[in-house]
Amino acid sequence: MKVIVDTCVWSMALRRGAPPPGPEVAELRQLIDDGRVLMLGAIRQEILSGIRVRSQFEALRDHLRAFPDLPLSSEDYELAAEVFTTLRAKGIQGSNTDLLICAAAVRRNVSVLTTDHDFSRYRTAVGLKLHQPAIGA
Repeated sequence: MKVIVDTCVWSMALRRGAPPPGPEVAELRQLIDDGRVLMLGAIRQEILSGIRVRSQFEALRDHLRAFPDLPLSSEDYELAAEVFTTLRAKGIQGSNTDLLICAAAVRRNVSVLTTDHDFSRYRTAVGLKLHQPAIGA
């Protein structure tokens, strides 16, 4: 099954001089090896928005091009808006990008790999599947 990988996991994997990566980074590597990563344009934008040095931006942009964007439709954006309303009624806030990730995942019956604890709240409210790193990863 394909997996949408959230920005926070990509950021952990791409960080230089950081503590040893956690199981999510090992899982990302495995998903890449297996050809199971799904990319959203909004996630690509978030990843690249954090790069200040032009040459590093261009190098990362070129590497990320190996992961084509999952095509989104009006239904994805409409579902994201519906999810926003559903969550707000339950007292849960979410960013537009997070809720678009949720909508894309729910519509395609795929899971999300993330370290963002907000997704646990979204999961229970909208039936989102969260991808768990393999044991020992």
